[in-house]
Amino acid sequence: MYRICLLPGDGIGPEVIGCAEQVLGALPLELEFNLAEIGFETYQRLGTPLPDATLDKIRNASAALFGAVTTPPNIQGYFSPVVRMRQSLDLYSNLRPIRSIPHPTSRSGINILIVRENTEGLYSGIERMEDNGQRAITERVITRKGSERIIRKAFEMARQTNRKTVHLVHKANVLRLTCGLFRAVGLEVAKEYSDIEMKEMLVDTCAMELVRAPEQFEVIVTTNLFGDILSDEASMLVGGLGVAASGNIGVDAAVFEPVHGSAPTLAGTGKANPIATIMAAAMMLDYLGEKEQAIRLQNAVVSSIADGQVTSDMGGVLTTDQATKNIIQRL
Repeated sequence: MYRICLLPGDGIGPEVIGCAEQVLGALPLELEFNLAEIGFETYQRLGTPLPDATLDKIRNASAALFGAVTTPPNIQGYFSPVVRMRQSLDLYSNLRPIRSIPHPTSRSGINILIVRENTEGLYSGIERMEDNGQRAITERVITRKGSERIIRKAFEMARQTNRKTVHLVHKANVLRLTCGLFRAVGLEVAKEYSDIEMKEMLVDTCAMELVRAPEQFEVIVTTNLFGDILSDEASMLVGGLGVAASGNIGVDAAVFEPVHGSAPTLAGTGKANPIATIMAAAMMLDYLGEKEQAIRLQNAVVSSIADGQVTSDMGGVLTTDQATKNIIQRL
């Protein structure tokens, strides 16, 4: 039996997590679902957007499935519960598969895995004000340990999925110490994988090449902020955020999520697209070793897209609930 921690969050989060729960319940697996609190509404009630009890539930689960949270930038003392969750649980790798889908908004021939460092870099959380509020400073933290384990993860994922190249993306020509360390570690790790070619690319060049010729990429590994930006850019090549899923994976815990935000204006309208969350659930199944069921679920989603049985953001007419039921019927 798998214990799945559900983190609905804010906005459309509870809706899309409910959809994923329905779909997972239709599979021949023994699953136990447990709810945990996270997000702005939790902050308003409990004074924290990420209670310790939530972290404990994730640690004790086989895996967790997260919806979305609202993170207002102007509330003193408020912090991003997603960033804090990744750091507290040491979910050091963020995996973003970028695959073509049978839809007019998707380019063909794309199958990229973006491997993003998930706990340090410019998201270190070390910030301060100086000069009477005239200068704001954030510290960019790049460590040898953090660099080595994420780069090694990228090479291992390339090997497991029969990919032959890994693009190491950095800005070492300007960020000479931080990206310089990341690059140096990458060159060291690459020597251990003679079956895989490592290619270097500056981050601005990579952003351009993703638009010009995305077919050239198989695996991209990069630092936290660069990975955040590049993966969102790449998702627009294959249908957008409505179908984009990701996994936050550490040694002892894993949290899977849609990439989109909480979209509060869509909450309760029946217009939220559940596909990204359902694809995140498929990633979770693969992580749990249920590869056959993961593939079944992915195929059901892809066939629903191919037949136009989708929500309005993808040109369809189905409601959130109807799109979910359609996928379940295909299973």
